[in-house]
Amino acid sequence: MRQINRHPTPGMRLMLVMLPFVLLLAVYFFGSAVRLEANPQDKLLPGLQQMLDAISRMAFTPDKRSGEYLFWVDTLVSLARLLVGLSIASLIGLCIGITAGVFPLWRASLSPLMTVLSMVPPLAILPVLFIVFGLDELSKIMLIVIGITPMLARDLEHRACEIPPEILIKAQTLGANSWTLVLRVVLPQLLSRLLTSLRLLLGSAWLFLISAEAISSTAGLGYRIFLVRRYMAMDVIIPYVLWITLLAWLMDLALRQLHKRCFPWAEGGKA
Repeated sequence: MRQINRHPTPGMRLMLVMLPFVLLLAVYFFGSAVRLEANPQDKLLPGLQQMLDAISRMAFTPDKRSGEYLFWVDTLVSLARLLVGLSIASLIGLCIGITAGVFPLWRASLSPLMTVLSMVPPLAILPVLFIVFGLDELSKIMLIVIGITPMLARDLEHRACEIPPEILIKAQTLGANSWTLVLRVVLPQLLSRLLTSLRLLLGSAWLFLISAEAISSTAGLGYRIFLVRRYMAMDVIIPYVLWITLLAWLMDLALRQLHKRCFPWAEGGKA
């Protein structure tokens, strides 16, 4: 049988999913054990107990100066910034995507603009954002918005242009005006694509957030990582990185389940 025609059974699929993670953990803890045996004070590859102690200290022990549980405060602050930024970017991207994708006159102006803006490295203009919007929350949220919106708008515009013209013609034949056409025909198609696009852009959104927090912040996951790096506190940095990865994965899973529940027709043969 050709390899292209072989499909894993459910049990084999689970094993194949877990295998790379098990191998990575085995390699890490083997390297950690070797380094700690040679130097018990080594900070580069902390052992499991060291990371558990760090998590207990950050998440379940009040800070001596503020009395707060730093791990959970950092998580709530970062998630608030991320969700606000993604919400604003989604709203703006959806409006631009509909406008540029449905109305040819607006497309002639907006499409080239979004193409150019999507090529601007958002991190390169981070100092400009701090100057314009200050060092508070607004600049961090705006970095996410500026970084995500052009790519989101371009993707939604392309999806709107892919809607078969026959559907639009039939709707107009039945008496639909432009507003009805947007609400009843185009918007459901683009809302489905919006959730998929957000899933693809989650990694970029987290990157922008961590970068902004690392440069100017007093709380947040990115702030804490770059604060403790001066002490080479890898026992704190590694759990924080793993926690960010878990949060991003849970957000991706939530968006995927929301897509399946709200737009089962978009799943096609997989539904």
